Amino acid sequence: MRILCTICAREGSKGVPNKNIRELLDKPLIAYTIEHALDCSLIERVVVSTDSEIIANIAKQYGAEVPFLRPSDLATDCAPKLPVVQHAVEYCIKNMDFEPDYVVDLDPTSPLRTIKDIENCINLIKADSNCDSVVTGYRSNKNPYFNMVETGKDGFVKLCKQADMEITNRQRAPIVFAMNASIYVWKTEILLNQSNIISGKVKFVEMPEERSIDIDSEINFKLVELIIKENMLRNV
Repeated sequence: MRILCTICAREGSKGVPNKNIRELLDKPLIAYTIEHALDCSLIERVVVSTDSEIIANIAKQYGAEVPFLRPSDLATDCAPKLPVVQHAVEYCIKNMDFEPDYVVDLDPTSPLRTIKDIENCINLIKADSNCDSVVTGYRSNKNPYFNMVETGKDGFVKLCKQADMEITNRQRAPIVFAMNASIYVWKTEILLNQSNIISGKVKFVEMPEERSIDIDSEINFKLVELIIKENMLRNV
């Protein structure tokens, strides 16, 4: 089975300027994800999709392939992930003579994932022929059946979801998960023919909350630094 890993890293970032190449301890943020992909023996090729020459050069230094610069219409603030991944996969098929059976996408803003997390996702989709894709997330500490509300047309708030029975505490509410955008895995033919990132027969791999931090703010960046330092001390 041929497996391609895509890493999508555009130049612009509002929450944390230049976050994809910002130094996180001893190396750029994107380097952590490139190393995860290269260290996973199940992945055959690692391609970075970016609109930035600077990001491209750094990605190449850490061993990723950057065979193209992303078109500008796929590098805006509102450009969704799915068309970006599809573009990268189609490029590899048409221009690099590499047609994968599965595509793994790793977000560069999730540096705390482990190789085992990636392997768990790949092995899950490979083990079930009916599975179209796999996503990751963590058990949410907010629950739409208990403590999440939305404003109705009348201007008053109500619970997002109503359960069949009265929910008097969070422990009694149905378990829900928050996606962490860390790892996606698709069958290639499914990926290239879908219009929503969550569609078809999707399975889920749970990751602990401490490995699910997605860096989109300065606080996230500092928290990830602290966790990595603590992990380094623990492994000394």
